[in-house]
Formats: sequence, C-alpha cells, structure tokens
Amino acid sequence: MPTLSPKRRSELRGEAHALGPVVLIGDKGLTDEVIAEIDRALKAHELIKVRAGGADRDAREIWLDTICTRLEAHAVQQIGKVFVLYRENPAQEKPAGPAPATAPRSGAERLASGREKQRAKDEKKRRARDIEDMRRKGKIPANVKLADEETKRTSRPRSRAPSPLPESGPRRRRPRSSR
Repeated sequence: MPTLSPKRRSELRGEAHALGPVVLIGDKGLTDEVIAEIDRALKAHELIKVRAGGADRDAREIWLDTICTRLEAHAVQQIGKVFVLYRENPAQEKPAGPAPATAPRSGAERLASGREKQRAKDEKKRRARDIEDMRRKGKIPANVKLADEETKRTSRPRSRAPSPLPESGPRRRRPRSSR
C-alpha cells in the first residue's frame, strides 16, 4: 500500500475539516462490527472521520493502527479522539457517454471544478481592471462600450434627481436615566 504524499495528505485534511464523525467507537472498543461499519463507510465516502471515545491515548493509537492495517486505509490525521481515515475506492469502469447528474465526484474532481470557476472569476476581474486602466490612461474613450463589459441593471430604474428629505419636527431625544 503506497503512502500518501504530504501534499495529498494536506488536501485530505482540508476536505475532512467540514466532515462530522460517521462511526463511533464506544465502550466495547474496536469490535468486528465497528470495523465492518468503518469498511462500509470507507466504501461509500472514501474519506471519513471516526470518533473513539472511552479509551486512553495508547489504546486509541493501537485502534488506529489496527483499523489501517485491517482495512488497508490511510490515517490522514488524528486529533484527540477523532481519526480521519482515507481509502481510495478501486477504479470502476465508467460507461460510455455523459455521466449521470447525480454521479458522486471525488475530492480531486470537486477541487478541480472549483479552481476552474475561481480562475474564470479572476480572469473576468482582471479584464475589467485592465479596461478601466486603459480608459483612465486615455487609450479607450470613456463613452465606448466594449462587448465584454456588462451593464449593471437594477430591478427599478433610478431617478435622476435626489429625493427630497422628509419634513419633520425637531429630533426627539431619549430621556436620560437617573444613573
């Protein structure tokens, strides 16, 4: 079983941050039923958290080693009584054609799609900044609209004249307390 690289371990720690424990190890300790439940959770999610309550530190370390060796999983992190475990699902053959809309994506795919969205946003902001700089320097006239520029529209058109302030009496003040 190859070990996880430090970069991959860091990515998995980041993904596991938002997860809650899916398996609890109780007073009876690490039983075969608990190991079977951890195995099912790893098959379903690849990355899980396990809470080990009611044991001392040495016992928890032994439990973590036992889980990792029996299930061929990687220990990503251990903080107190919480273990973060990772086991990659075996590659399944994907059918030809488009993937179903509800197909689960791995953490790397979610991370890649999020990075692409962020890059697109950053590119859009950079382009708008460049256009504004060119207008300021006089390279593009201010009244020319470019195809890339979006016009901001509100749900209600703005009036050109400011609205008058309401007529009211003198400002009332709260009475002072006796303190």
